[in-house]
This record gives sequence, structure tokens and C-alpha cells, in this order.
Amino acid sequence: MNTCAIAQPTRAVAPQASCTTRKQDRCVAAAPSARVSHVASARLSARRSTGSTAFAATRTSARQNMRRTATVVAEDAAETTEEARTMDINEIMAVLPHRYPFLLVDRVTELYSGKSAKGYKCVTVNDNFFPGHFPGRPLMPGVLQVEAMAQLGGLVLLPPGDSEAGTDQIFFFGGIDSCRFKKTVIPGDKLEMEVELIKMNPRFGIAKMKGKAYVDGTLACEAELMLVLAKDKK
Repeated sequence: MNTCAIAQPTRAVAPQASCTTRKQDRCVAAAPSARVSHVASARLSARRSTGSTAFAATRTSARQNMRRTATVVAEDAAETTEEARTMDINEIMAVLPHRYPFLLVDRVTELYSGKSAKGYKCVTVNDNFFPGHFPGRPLMPGVLQVEAMAQLGGLVLLPPGDSEAGTDQIFFFGGIDSCRFKKTVIPGDKLEMEVELIKMNPRFGIAKMKGKAYVDGTLACEAELMLVLAKDKK
């Protein structure tokens, strides 16, 4: 019996990629990833470098600030260690050209030359301005309170003088700003004053000072004073 051979369908077998081909494919696929990794690494290194530089700059700035602070503290300490001077009436008259009845500073309790001063005037009924200011109600004129502060400011500016010859400089009023009177000053009061040099122009001999006057701890008068230094022509 003849049998007919039945043709079997053939399967298409996919060609197997060789080992070499697979390796090449992996290499090609891995190449972009390697480039990305290299770029990321470079960026990270740049960030670290920038961070290190910024940190170093910050640390340097902090050190510089600390040095500046230490310098300022040292200067302040040097200023505060300066001893304050006091002046009695004879020493005051050796510096100021004013005389009775217009010398309005009795004593200086604290003087830092070229910086500040504290002093006082004892206000008595014997002061020559009371009979006319005012009869029956004696009050120290406000302009004289300002004048007293200016005289104290002059002691800050003027160099110490000889008890007989005095100093070779004199000062004049250049201006008065922000003047306020807060309290009346009467006989028996002690007018306690303080002045501080705010600004100095040595070229033109112009000084700006802040002055305050108190009676029993209460502010009586305050003003900004401009004083002008000049040679005393004798």
C-alpha cells in the first residue's frame, strides 16, 4: 500500500544572534548611559567644588569680621581706659576767656579732651541777671543756659592754658539747632551740664556738639551747638 508522505509545515527559526553581536548591542546601548553618567559626575564635581569655594569664602569673611570686631573692641577698651580730668574754677579760668559776670561754669567733674565733658553751675540769687529777669519771679534766662553749655563745650575743644597767660585760642558761636527748654531754672538750683563732640572739621576749626542741662535729674535744656575756633588776638 502506497502511502503518501504528508508534507509537514516547516517552522521559521529565528536566527540566533552570535555572542559577539550581543556584546556589541550591549556596548551600543551602554554608551549613552556612560556618557550621561560622566556628565552627571562632572556636574557633581563642579557643585562640590563650588560649594567648597563658597564655604571657604564664607569662612574667610567670618574670620575677617571677627578680626574687625576684635579691633573695634580693642579701640573701645583703649578709649574707656583713658582717665577723665577734673577742673576747678582756677583751671577753668586758665582756659576760658570769660570773666564775671559771664563765666557760667563753676566746676568740671569729667573731661575727656576732644570728646566730652560734664560740669555744673551753681545758680544763686546773687547772679546779676536775676534782678531784671524777672522782678518778683527770678528765672535763669534760657539763652544763658545755652551759653553755659557752650562754655563747657569750649573746655572740650581748647587746649590747657597757663594760669596767667591763658590759651592762645578762643571760640565763637556758629549756630544753635534743635534747642528746647523743658524746665525753669531758679535760684538754688544746680545746673548740671554735659556736652559731647559730634563732628569736627579741623581745617576750618568748626565743631558741632550736643549739649544737655539737668536740674535734679530732670532735663531742663538741650541743644545742638556749633562752635568756631579762632586765634585769640591779644
